[in-house]
Amino acid sequence: MKPKPDDRRDNAKKISKHIKNTIENIELAEDMISETDNPKIRDELKAKNERRREAVENMRQELRDETRNQFK
Repeated sequence: MKPKPDDRRDNAKKISKHIKNTIENIELAEDMISETDNPKIRDELKAKNERRREAVENMRQELRDETRNQFK
């Protein structure tokens, strides 16, 4: 069985979609934080959003790398 070749043509598009979805999740969680009275849930959502923000920064760096590699 022959392995599939590495097709990276749409990586930038996929990464952009992941960034958009993650930002939407951050916004939804922010709404939930403002609506909940439960401090445990609020803390969990804040921690999750912090991880999401870090992930967005990493994805943005990956997107820069991908777009840079497309023009080489």
